[in-house]
Amino acid sequence: MNLSAMTCAVIIMVWSLETDMKCRKIYQTMNLQPPRKTALYCRLGDVQEAAQLLDNNEVRVNCLDEYGMTPLMHAAYKGKADMCRLLLQHGADVNCNQHEYGYTALMFAGLSGKTDITSMMLDAGAETDLVNSVGRTAAQMAAFVGQHDCVTVINNFFSRARLEYYTRPQGLEREPKLPPRLAGPLHKIIMTTNLNPVKIVMLVKENPVLVDAAALEKCYQVMDLLCEQCVKQQDMNEVLAMKMHYISCVLQKCLAFLQKRDDKLDALVKSLLKGRDSDGFPQYQEKFIRDCIRKFPYCEATLLQQLVRSIAPVEIGNDPTAFSVLAQALTGQMAFVDADYCATCGDKGADKRCSLCKAVTYCSLTCQKLHWFTHKRMCRSLQEQDADLEKDTPRLKELKDDESDLVMETANFLQELCLRAEEKVAAAGGCPAELLACPSTSAEGPSCNQDGGRNNRGVLNDADDDDDVERHG
Repeated sequence: MNLSAMTCAVIIMVWSLETDMKCRKIYQTMNLQPPRKTALYCRLGDVQEAAQLLDNNEVRVNCLDEYGMTPLMHAAYKGKADMCRLLLQHGADVNCNQHEYGYTALMFAGLSGKTDITSMMLDAGAETDLVNSVGRTAAQMAAFVGQHDCVTVINNFFSRARLEYYTRPQGLEREPKLPPRLAGPLHKIIMTTNLNPVKIVMLVKENPVLVDAAALEKCYQVMDLLCEQCVKQQDMNEVLAMKMHYISCVLQKCLAFLQKRDDKLDALVKSLLKGRDSDGFPQYQEKFIRDCIRKFPYCEATLLQQLVRSIAPVEIGNDPTAFSVLAQALTGQMAFVDADYCATCGDKGADKRCSLCKAVTYCSLTCQKLHWFTHKRMCRSLQEQDADLEKDTPRLKELKDDESDLVMETANFLQELCLRAEEKVAAAGGCPAELLACPSTSAEGPSCNQDGGRNNRGVLNDADDDDDVERHG
């Protein structure tokens, strides 16, 4: 490793106090001259210092340390997003796998649990299919250490370049299948990890260019083409194909409601949220998701068969719901993860509750307002259930002054009895070991027997051993 490579490795990698002391020794040994002296003392996290160093042509951004790790790998593993962004801007190789065990920057990002850095590596062109020395991909490594959010990001990644292919006329086409202005909003929907149909409809509503019948028609047609492409490609991706099909079904539903003069798609949102009178379960949403799965055009797909086997026997309204089964299959999110989800859009980490029943969570005031038209019918019953539960919960009785004195006297009396019993046991030589080791099999336990030659503790006297043997033959 040359001097510039070693300098870059020392400066940009994650520093600890021990590393800093080693660097000071290196400086003293090598007698470096400015500006390398300033560079050598720069710590990771100081992006400005690192940027100045990387502007030096002698510094290689993809230099390796003794383990084959690049500065990008170190920064990704330590969760330094700003440093990762800087290194990528200076041409860091996101797919370098010269690590001694074949790890890539994406693998280190997944191990760190930082979803923003994981997305950054994917946007920079990180390959998801590369494996390390034990044959594991980045998603598998992240799942192995419990970083399920990073697994979801990796599994749901779809390169924008693949979508932008349809924004250019192909062959004899006079116009592209997808107008360029629709590529960004549609890619955002594809990349979402929240597959709740209400969330997807809300993403459509956020982009005015999508709230148009012609735009939605082009979008769902492109989604159908992507679904077909995922199935027919050499390494068939059933998960991505099912996701493309599902999004296409939601967009088609939006188109159907727009054609019914539902200009803002509010009626569609209410239909998906409306709960049945008995328990508030969103029956229309459940039937819609089941219908989406049923319409998947490739019946031989293993994923489709697994989904059908999981959902078909379940009665509508019982667990697991079609959405939970589909979300776990497509995003890799574990059903047992303890988290609060918004009752309206399904976003994870909802931290707001209904102020009346305290039983339903939301991610925002907007979602609460959208859900109130159906929740208000169940809110009172939930309040009553909570009140009944609180009423039935055992509580400690608050004692009066005279009752407190009686309790204290009783406690002192019992304590005195225990002390006396302990004194008697100690005076008698303690509890016999034989009695603890060999308890009597009779219902009454060992008792005093004059003919049997036993003492008061139920143990044979040494002097009577022979007589006892003779009596028992």
